[in-house]
Amino acid sequence: MADDQDKLAQEWADALLEGNDVPDPSEAASADVSSDDEALADEWAAALAETTQEEIKHDKEQAFLSTQTHDYEFKDMGSAAKGAPSGGKRDLDFILDIPLEVSAELGRTKLLINELLQLGQGSVVELNKLAGEPLEIYVNGKLVARGEAVVINEKFGIRLTDIISPIERVKQLG
Repeated sequence: MADDQDKLAQEWADALLEGNDVPDPSEAASADVSSDDEALADEWAAALAETTQEEIKHDKEQAFLSTQTHDYEFKDMGSAAKGAPSGGKRDLDFILDIPLEVSAELGRTKLLINELLQLGQGSVVELNKLAGEPLEIYVNGKLVARGEAVVINEKFGIRLTDIISPIERVKQLG
């Protein structure tokens, strides 16, 4: 079959080069080739019909979707941002009511479960910090400041002595 098609293609090419009329396919090819050509033509016709049906379906879907969409007008947010005073107080009132967990750490230690179970009233737990070292203040688990313990109206407080810079806070994250 492939030989017959190659033969037919060669005859067509020769005829075009010589400038002669195109040879009659019925003379050049056998009955098998013509039936193969008909089958190939039928396949092309089916594919073309399928493509046409898909295009029609796609056009119908697009027409339906175009009836379902709505045009909305959005206000220009750029002009609102430009109208804000530069260098002035930012409008951050919306974050003022967010709760944060603030804790102060005097020191840390590690205990075995056996040591923990033996603790009683009057027991002393040794911490990793020396007397006079500053306490550490954490906000949501992140170190933000250091300070010293003070007593005010019979309650403990912390006098801040050192605020952690943003650069140091970023280094702690890594």
